[in-house]
Amino acid sequence: MIERFPSGMDYVQLMAKLGDLKEEHYRNTLALSTIIELLIDKGILTREEVEKKAAELDQFMVHSPYPTV
Repeated sequence: MIERFPSGMDYVQLMAKLGDLKEEHYRNTLALSTIIELLIDKGILTREEVEKKAAELDQFMVHSPYPTV
């Protein structure tokens, strides 16, 4: 089997995909931030509740309850 080395065009395409992902990440973050701010502005959630839940979820991600292989 012949191994194919990536061409310059392969790198260009990879960088373009990364750029697209960065833009998508920005738009998702903006949408979530907007929703959170609207919920706080409408009095549905408090900033403290959001911060507490974020810290809770962050701890869950750091110390996953699931076994690792």
